[in-house]
Amino acid sequence: MAGRIEDYALIGDMQTAALVCRDGTADWLCLPRFDSHAVFAGLLGTDEHGFWRLGPAYREGTEPPAADRRRYRGDSLVLESEWDTPRGTVRVIDFMPPRDGAPQLIRIVEGVSGRVPMRSALRMRFSYGWVVPWVHKTDGRTVAVAGPDSVWFDSPVDTHGEQLTTYADFTISPGERMAFTISWQASHRAAPPLPEPEASLSATEEFWRDWVAQCTYHGPYRDAVVRSLITLKALTYGPTGGIVAAPTTSLPEDIGGSRNWDYRFTWLRDAAITLSSLLRTGYRDEARAWREWLLRAVAGDPENLQIMYGIAGERELGETELPWLPGYEGSQPVRIGNGAAGQLQLDVYGEVTEALHLAHMTGLARNDYASVLQLKLISYLEDHWDEPDEGIWEVRGPRRHFVHSKVMAWVAVDRTVKLIESGDADGPLERWRELRDEIHRAVCEKGYDKERNTFTQYYGSKELDASLLLIPQMGFLPPDDKRVIGTIEAIQRELSTEDGFVLRYPTAGEEAGVDGLEGDEGAFLACSFWLADDLAMIGRVDEARTLFEKLLSLRNDLGLLAEEWDPRLQRQVGNFPQAFSHVPLIDTALRLTASGAYGG
Repeated sequence: MAGRIEDYALIGDMQTAALVCRDGTADWLCLPRFDSHAVFAGLLGTDEHGFWRLGPAYREGTEPPAADRRRYRGDSLVLESEWDTPRGTVRVIDFMPPRDGAPQLIRIVEGVSGRVPMRSALRMRFSYGWVVPWVHKTDGRTVAVAGPDSVWFDSPVDTHGEQLTTYADFTISPGERMAFTISWQASHRAAPPLPEPEASLSATEEFWRDWVAQCTYHGPYRDAVVRSLITLKALTYGPTGGIVAAPTTSLPEDIGGSRNWDYRFTWLRDAAITLSSLLRTGYRDEARAWREWLLRAVAGDPENLQIMYGIAGERELGETELPWLPGYEGSQPVRIGNGAAGQLQLDVYGEVTEALHLAHMTGLARNDYASVLQLKLISYLEDHWDEPDEGIWEVRGPRRHFVHSKVMAWVAVDRTVKLIESGDADGPLERWRELRDEIHRAVCEKGYDKERNTFTQYYGSKELDASLLLIPQMGFLPPDDKRVIGTIEAIQRELSTEDGFVLRYPTAGEEAGVDGLEGDEGAFLACSFWLADDLAMIGRVDEARTLFEKLLSLRNDLGLLAEEWDPRLQRQVGNFPQAFSHVPLIDTALRLTASGAYGG
């Protein structure tokens, strides 16, 4: 049975990632890429769908024991889990070395005290738990083969097969180390090289140590910021620079419900805001790689800009369901692919333009096509900004004139006007200044409720939307504008939970609401960070700090956040870990540090 979402640790190699539970079970791993079929899909089903458990031996019929302690080794993605047992203490070190060949998951067992009986139980399943591979021995190595894939298991002790599972039983003594490795290889190719676990561990630690050393933030929230930056780096697909929203699919926003989506793709919105955080903390290489990814993905077709792409820029992301998987805690359906890829979301033009503008302002080496792309995006917006769309939250109901979408269209035009004014691009300056003013007037006239002194979710609506919190952050109106303050206070009244966290918008429970979906969802963590940002901007810095530190307390013991927080169940929900939660954490930390609003 899968653990709670916050019970998982992330390890990865910047091409894929595994989730490891407190009991030493790797319940999720896609090979060789983030968006490949899962080899371990127990997270969305049962042990029958694939897992790798490594920890102290336990009696059959009982639950495997959870680690007594776990941590990342320094500022790295190397996980250490420790168990105190009646026979002694044992440590398991889990990591995935940044690869230049076959992807590997390496698990080193280290004896700390006493002599501890241990067990490795490996059940490989291909195609998200659907296909049982052919498992056999070749030159002393265990290999599982199914179709185009093979996974090689290297063990320092003898293994045996039982009930379609590969077991290794052994006892570890103080100072002794034993390494177990799985390596993926295309099944038509020769066996991958034998692993070198200790050398790989040293190289992995050195990689993360050198990468973290580039961080320019040294404020009071450094531990939280660095862990979030490491997480964002882990979600970056190294070969192309694409950034996945999360390494998982179908972890539910509502436990037992149907709001289950595949997040293993690159959303332009998520990637653009991630770029902003990386640039502001010193990571220019990642920003440059993302910009190049963007230019390849969009190619010469900006009028058909998608809201998301595959991690190498793929456009076809067809959504389908996997009926053989029962879902996380019964949350069905399990989906792969994402049908929202074909939606019209006008706000992404603003996010992309803002990211390109920030890259330009921070001195990233000029790319002439990036400026050409920006001009083409505005030429498209000029004709389409006043159309209804599906909005930032990818509603599956009717298109509407979402206020946030119009605000971000204004951002796109505003940043492009500034680019032209700086002399770094040529364009119809006066016409686009007029367009900027036209969009601004329309939003203030049609998206603002004078009686309640708040902007609304869409033109003519009485509902609120947490994306309105971005109005002052994007510079659409100054923070001291009474309409901004009124909107912030309205969202606090109408969209906040008892804990002060923020819902995205009202859901309709059993009925299909504005998003066209049944069921509810938790408080959206990104929106809650946005509220903390806004509170700091309007001078309520103590309140902002209090909210920010409450949000930090929701992280799991390793500093990781999912997409949402369920205030009823007091649990993290949604795909995990979520870039769209860790980015605003960084942004809010930077803002509070700049304002001096921290507890010391």
